[in-house]
Amino acid sequence: MIHATRSPEIEHVTGEVEALVANLERVIIGKRPVVDLAVAALLAGGHVLLQDVPGVGKTMLARALARSIGGSYKRVQATPDLLPGDITGGMVYEAGRGALRFVPGPIFANVVLADELNRTTPRTQSAFMEAMDEGQVSIEGAAYPLPQPFYLIATLNPTEHHGTYPLPEGQLDRFLISASLGYPARDEEVEVVARQQRAHPIDALQVSSELSRVLDWQQMVRRVHVDRSLVVYAVALAAATRDHSEAALGASPRASLGLVRLAQAWALCRGRDFVLPDDMKLLAPAVLAHRIIPRSRVPAAVIVQEILDRTTVPVLTI
Repeated sequence: MIHATRSPEIEHVTGEVEALVANLERVIIGKRPVVDLAVAALLAGGHVLLQDVPGVGKTMLARALARSIGGSYKRVQATPDLLPGDITGGMVYEAGRGALRFVPGPIFANVVLADELNRTTPRTQSAFMEAMDEGQVSIEGAAYPLPQPFYLIATLNPTEHHGTYPLPEGQLDRFLISASLGYPARDEEVEVVARQQRAHPIDALQVSSELSRVLDWQQMVRRVHVDRSLVVYAVALAAATRDHSEAALGASPRASLGLVRLAQAWALCRGRDFVLPDDMKLLAPAVLAHRIIPRSRVPAAVIVQEILDRTTVPVLTI
């Protein structure tokens, strides 16, 4: 049995997170589900993959999030000629000192936008992997820690567009969630255009939370209770993707771990110190779909939904 309690500390965090989301919605209009997912991924210590057409607000989401938490922001525009060192930085010889000095690349920021990541080569894409896994960059045998929190938002153009490279499976697996903003509704698009007649709303966006608080939230997420039956459920969902007849490649154990961590963050954002089965069901498509390589034209999202429909959901007593 789970005892439903709401401590003053959790209530305070919930209020702070709600203020952060409200701040983001001053810039990102009509996309509350994606904003909620992006904030939960930040609290879970994960990274986000946005697969969408150009011009729907992916860059604005990254910029607004960085400004809202008072963090540094860098953008990497992926192109075919981009090199790994253009991302990580490298050693530069200083004649005056007669020595090499490390010059950090744009990966050294709290929020990094890797725009159109699939327009650069797999070799360059892989420059992000150590940063995503370990929060550091290794150059010539030395490790350089990244600022904390470190949050990567990568965007992809649709794969049918010319000049793109598919992301390696290992890289896809390192994104906690995948989401899509999509085109706005007609009235939302009118509001977007109307708000930008004189200036962009992001120019007036204020800091709503400090970086130190984000780190506090990330620590609190790990204290959110997850019933063992829900851990079994998360593992069952991930394992089912490996056995599905339409999946050539399923989700790794990193996916089940990510689903549990994201559910903890989701619960905390909603003022709970425990995870519900509905949290898992709601978040599973965002965590699992981009990790599945279908055998045919059956979309990965359809495979995930079939698995959710046939997997027994635990029943918790609260």
